[in-house]
Amino acid sequence: MRLLGLDPGLRFTGWGIIEAKGNSLRHLGNGAIASDASDDLSARLVQLYEGLEKVIADWQPDEAAVEETFVNKNPVSTLKLGQARGVSLLVPALHNLSVTEYAPNKIKKSVVGAGHAGKDQIHAMVSMLLPGCKISNEHAADALAVAICHAHYASTNKSLKAATQMAGGRP
Repeated sequence: MRLLGLDPGLRFTGWGIIEAKGNSLRHLGNGAIASDASDDLSARLVQLYEGLEKVIADWQPDEAAVEETFVNKNPVSTLKLGQARGVSLLVPALHNLSVTEYAPNKIKKSVVGAGHAGKDQIHAMVSMLLPGCKISNEHAADALAVAICHAHYASTNKSLKAATQMAGGRP
């Protein structure tokens, strides 16, 4: 299964594509979509939208996962991040991909083993879990961590859903 991980941001939205087969993970691609800080907000959101459209067209993922927003001390920054996050949720959904959201601490814990891991620890563990991967920047490393987290939880979620359906319960 080909998974797209997204680390939303207005300046840079990181993306990472991995392939998950059973317990095996393979890196396929990563990068970051930049928006021009001199443009107005609507133009920047279009830049993110177009960049995500290209990533999905190029890599044809089966599912997507997005990091949830944490609240900043600056409410204006939080609102802008939320708008970039909205684009990150919208574009995969427009391509009929299921989109799962994960809290930052859950992502860190699933990749590093600690919910309060630093950027360097995440980068190092992503490199270990995806041998030979050349990570283009910190935003891409975070996005790959989101994809890895989703690979760990997606199979569990599917198994639970199937078991619930077999037992006659609601998914």
